[in-house]
Amino acid sequence: MGAFGTIGARNGLLGEKGLSEQLDAVDAKILDLIQHDASLSVAEIAERVGLSSSPCWRRIKRLEDAGIIQRRVTILDREQLGLRFEVYCTVKLSLPTKENLELFESNVVKWAEVTQCATVTGAADYELRIVTRDMHAFDDFLRDKILSLGLVSNIESRIVIRGVKNTTAVPLGMISPYVSPHG
Repeated sequence: MGAFGTIGARNGLLGEKGLSEQLDAVDAKILDLIQHDASLSVAEIAERVGLSSSPCWRRIKRLEDAGIIQRRVTILDREQLGLRFEVYCTVKLSLPTKENLELFESNVVKWAEVTQCATVTGAADYELRIVTRDMHAFDDFLRDKILSLGLVSNIESRIVIRGVKNTTAVPLGMISPYVSPHG
């Protein structure tokens, strides 16, 4: 058994105790390194955490198998690609039945313009982050995709003037004393 015991299903890694009680210093450092730069080689990660490559690779593999590391991606500069229009929308469905929620969600996952979607508490049912080329493309998206479903009673949009912080890193320092709480 390793630091996590026997690895089983996705939730099997954490068991009853939860991640913060089972995440050791090396695993926390590995996760912090990877979430800030997924292009690091196993050898580079191993050197930074004080392991040889093979044990480091096994730890990374175990974290992947457990579902803690979901995937590794490259973050693109959307503005340099001409996708300069960013909007946050709250969406209220006319009738939030199980079927309507499932229908809305099954469509949202297909729309490339929606980069984030969450069900939320309060007066709305969903919060969406939408990225398009410009206001006209956003209007087309609203009309041709969201409103054409016939499920929505209200949409409130907030256009982003300037992004202040945009990160994909989770705050590991909140659950592990081995990683800086400041990222």
